Amino acid sequence: MRLLHTMIRVGDLKRSVDFYTNILGMRLLRTSENEEYKYSLAFVGYSDESEGSVIELTYNWGVDSYDMGSAFGHIALGVDDVAAACDKIRRAGGKVTREAGPVKGGSTIIAFVEDPDGYKIELIENKQAGQGLGN
Repeated sequence: MRLLHTMIRVGDLKRSVDFYTNILGMRLLRTSENEEYKYSLAFVGYSDESEGSVIELTYNWGVDSYDMGSAFGHIALGVDDVAAACDKIRRAGGKVTREAGPVKGGSTIIAFVEDPDGYKIELIENKQAGQGLGN
């Protein structure tokens, strides 16, 4: 078995696709629409699902926002330089909610950004991505 994708519901599919492709640098892999059940899908990622995990953006027609709840935490992305990634995301119009720095209680360098629907995205330096807190 392997992880294929994670689905998140979005309030504006174009806005979300723009964020994940233009700001985070993912590719739009495929889209589909279901007229009977009134939803649209867009799959975005850094590689095809045959090679790695991707994100499924689901837009339920007529729904422009969702209650985030308290169970979902974040999506994590590995980057070579967290501070540089934050600068690039900010310059592209993205929202940085936690600047680059060590994780509380450890030394792994992380930051957080937020997508247009309020989903948190953690940036972790690639060289530390598999180390947990990096103690």
